[in-house]
Amino acid sequence: MDKRTYGIISIPVIIGALGYFVDIYDLLLFGIIRKTSLRSLGLSEEMVLTSGEFIISIQMVGLLLGGILWGVMGDKKGRLSVLFGSILLYSLANIANGMVESVNQYALLRFIAGVGLAGELGAGITLVSELLSKEKRGLGTSMVAGFGLTGAVVAYFISKEFDWRVCYYIGGAMGLLLLVLRISVFESGMFKQVKEMNVSRGNFFAFFTNRERFFKYSKSILIGLPTWFVIGVLVTFSDQFGTRMGIPEAIDPGKAIMFAYIGISLGDIAIGFVSQALKSRKKALFIFYILTMIFMVLFFMQNGGTAITMYLLCCGLGFSTGFWAIFVTMAAEQFGTNLRATAATTVPNMVRGSLPLIILLFKWLRETTGFITGGIITAIIIMVISWIAAYFTKETFHKDLMYVEVS
Repeated sequence: MDKRTYGIISIPVIIGALGYFVDIYDLLLFGIIRKTSLRSLGLSEEMVLTSGEFIISIQMVGLLLGGILWGVMGDKKGRLSVLFGSILLYSLANIANGMVESVNQYALLRFIAGVGLAGELGAGITLVSELLSKEKRGLGTSMVAGFGLTGAVVAYFISKEFDWRVCYYIGGAMGLLLLVLRISVFESGMFKQVKEMNVSRGNFFAFFTNRERFFKYSKSILIGLPTWFVIGVLVTFSDQFGTRMGIPEAIDPGKAIMFAYIGISLGDIAIGFVSQALKSRKKALFIFYILTMIFMVLFFMQNGGTAITMYLLCCGLGFSTGFWAIFVTMAAEQFGTNLRATAATTVPNMVRGSLPLIILLFKWLRETTGFITGGIITAIIIMVISWIAAYFTKETFHKDLMYVEVS
């Protein structure tokens, strides 16, 4: 089918958005119900902390490995193979997660779920980018991410109404229902054409065997670092920052994450329209970088204040880092059709995988300079790296995606 027949409100975009919604719900659910679920397994408060760190680390390993697995499969077997296989894997893993009785079972199933969750966004963004015209693909991918990110908000409210085991069952059931709906989605015509060519597809190591390609791949990862610094450090540890900033009320990190993801969802939709108006991915990205720096300054300038101010600033930080869709779209547009799914799937998971390194940097700086100062220095380092990477990244707004990587 001709890609020009697809609009931003079409079956591929809607199904992609629903898939990312379920993906984000399942991805963040453990962080939201971590304490409740581990306490119910009989763990002490100290064990809740250490076991929680262990389980989330195992899930991250699953995301990293899954990103490579599904990326390669997306270029070798097709975009739809990933969309069907990944959602089936993480849906079944989440249903089984509701039946765990030990930390080891929990960790194993979060690893399996992590592998499955890694494939959703990259394959969805790749498929939408290739099915829509170049004039519409930025808006289409923004709609996918903007709606999909509300899964975090829904996960938070569901966790307040249902037992943690039921929360996992709900996530698994939503995934299996969406699996049925995906039968109506067509494979990318670009992939079908490349499949008939005598060209290597889905070679992950190709990103490292060519100097120019390696730098394109590295820059694609680095421009996304602020997103997970904001969520993984500023928002996640907002209670710790609040205490040291003299905020008298206790900050709920779960609520801070919810507010941040409301902002991220709105930001992802907004940046699509900004990019469309400016006819540029890079200009839109730089505008949101500037907004990110403004909200970082406001965040660190808090002295006293209230909990609601902190939550609103987390929402503002979320909005300003709502360039997840554009960042992944840029990664997809940087590479030929025979490597596009591999790039679009591994790049966001490499950014997610950078979080432990960012936290290590933050820990070292806070121990040597203080908690708030350490956060400020980490923020400066992250923004400088990302700004330089974005500056040297090529504009891709008008790029025709029907080409292959040959060297």
